[in-house]
Amino acid sequence: MAERFYVNCELKPGLVVLQGAEAHHLAVVCRLRPGDAVCLFNGDGRQYPARIEEVSRRSATLDVFAVESPARELAFRLEVAAPLPRGDRAQFLLEKLTELGVTSFVPLQTARSVVHPRETKLDKLQRHVIEASKQCGRNVLLHVRPLVEWSAFCRSAELPARRLLGHPGGEAKREEAAGRDTVAAVGPEGGFTEEEVALACAAGWRVLDLGSRILRVETAAIALAVLFG
Repeated sequence: MAERFYVNCELKPGLVVLQGAEAHHLAVVCRLRPGDAVCLFNGDGRQYPARIEEVSRRSATLDVFAVESPARELAFRLEVAAPLPRGDRAQFLLEKLTELGVTSFVPLQTARSVVHPRETKLDKLQRHVIEASKQCGRNVLLHVRPLVEWSAFCRSAELPARRLLGHPGGEAKREEAAGRDTVAAVGPEGGFTEEEVALACAAGWRVLDLGSRILRVETAAIALAVLFG
């Protein structure tokens, strides 16, 4: 597969100039040269094969010669919500959710949250999504949504009808119909409080037990994405 690069602009056949970090990656890290084939994407669901025309350390001119629409996205909405775990575990979580086809991630503020991300942190997470999309071939970016309080999120009228809450003591996992719009949520280290679980149940969420072992936030979120993606 040709090296993939993300551009935040409209793409179509013809010349396009790649600048900034992506141009540096092309020229310095990948050491690509005029005549080499690459692939561009901008999150619109398509990819754009291109050939390098000119390259320097700060920019590269590429000639887009085709437009492709490979089927790599889920045919339904899969939203995952969770408080952010500490440190690099948040980056790992976003990378794996991207690879699994999750459509959006909602960082939650709960009673026992240990990380309280600022806007700059969420911007960095979106950059990790771009890097993961380059690697796995996705042409639609997972959307990192703004931080939201659990009490408001769990009662939102915009959520899919299938609402699943990973929490000890809930229903055992069972076979589920595939291909349905789904939102899945997990709690922070220490779990949801009883009041938070009760609030979810009143709002139509199903509580699922993910097994006999205590899972970390990112493990539980990834497990739910695998089960229902």
